[in-house]
Amino acid sequence: MMRKNYYRKLALMVTLLTVLLAYQKYTSREKEPFPKVTFISDASIPANLSDFDPNTLDKEQWQKLGFSEKQTATILKYKDIIGGKFTSKQQLKKCYAISNEKFSVLSSFILLPETAEKGDSKRFTPYGKKGIMISGKFNPDQFSVHDWLKMGFSEKQAEAIIKYKNYLGGGFVSKEKFKECFIISPENYNKIEPYLLLPAKTPENFRNFAKDNPVKSRIQYHIFDPNQLDLEGWKTLGFSEKQAITILNYRNRNLRGSFKSLDDLQKCFVISAEKFQEMKPYIKLQEKQQEKTDFSKTDLNTITFKQLIEFGLDERSAGSIIGFRKKLGGFMNKQQILSTYNIDQDLVQKLISIAPLNTSDVPRYSLVNAPEEWLKNHPYFKYSADKIIFYRTSNLDDKKIWKLLKLKPEYEERMKLYVK
Repeated sequence: MMRKNYYRKLALMVTLLTVLLAYQKYTSREKEPFPKVTFISDASIPANLSDFDPNTLDKEQWQKLGFSEKQTATILKYKDIIGGKFTSKQQLKKCYAISNEKFSVLSSFILLPETAEKGDSKRFTPYGKKGIMISGKFNPDQFSVHDWLKMGFSEKQAEAIIKYKNYLGGGFVSKEKFKECFIISPENYNKIEPYLLLPAKTPENFRNFAKDNPVKSRIQYHIFDPNQLDLEGWKTLGFSEKQAITILNYRNRNLRGSFKSLDDLQKCFVISAEKFQEMKPYIKLQEKQQEKTDFSKTDLNTITFKQLIEFGLDERSAGSIIGFRKKLGGFMNKQQILSTYNIDQDLVQKLISIAPLNTSDVPRYSLVNAPEEWLKNHPYFKYSADKIIFYRTSNLDDKKIWKLLKLKPEYEERMKLYVK
């Protein structure tokens, strides 16, 4: 009997221990961290992406690759700064507008070598694909960029030859010196040499001449207004044609036609700090004496953006008025101007009380004869354009079409301003 009780107690203890172990194991599982779930996704590659040469892409094509307008402008500006051409993937990668992640996505599609060969990034490639053509004996000192282009050299090569000639003092001096122009390959020199009207040897005193007469000293500076200079004017100051075009674009587009201060001029990236200091004593900005607009004689249907700014409107108000007028084809009454969005109501009210409105040139049509494109683009008609086009196929009477349209009186009233 005692033995039987002993086994019962032992069995009970084993059962309790088993339950305790199971409970401990169960509660400890709850403390284990839940495994982190991660989702694997492929690199973001546009479905229509194919091999491309970044040197041939324009603004829209860069944007199609996923770059913003600002990033695209930075990439194109960077290309200009490095000489107008990317020579390797490594060079393209240095453009800060292209992130490492974006570059890794595009890299395999870029038609450029991984790295540029030594010395190739800052010199021109010899012209070998297209043969040069020489019509007869000539003096290279008298050749312009156009003449070298005609012979078969590229635009950059032609500019480099002219630059080298200027470095020598304005003339090649001899066949020896002409041969030293790195842009002219030995093969091309052998073709050209028999036709050169130059002495074979360089004069003994040439070295001293070149040393004592650097290119800078040959630029005859004079007092000038940078707002008055054209392409040739900037070139006479020592800028290349491409640099001169950049300066003009910067002035006319970025600064709206004029440099307001020396600081404006200095900010143009093609004008180095050294060049600016060299020109600075000769720069004289003259204030333009603009005739004030007589707004009592200025038609509100022809008033310009600049005139609206002159009257006192900000750019937002002026742009809204010009934009709305363009969509309408012209204002038919002054109240329309006041209904324009984003304008200074008080200032515009003052303007329309002074300026006249001539409506004689504003396009007007009957509903039957109005062009479809005009109906679909006009702010007042575009929402009813499809109905008008449908109804007039079987009704050639404007009155019947107006009845069928069933428009609100205020909508019909403003539409009739542009109906004959």
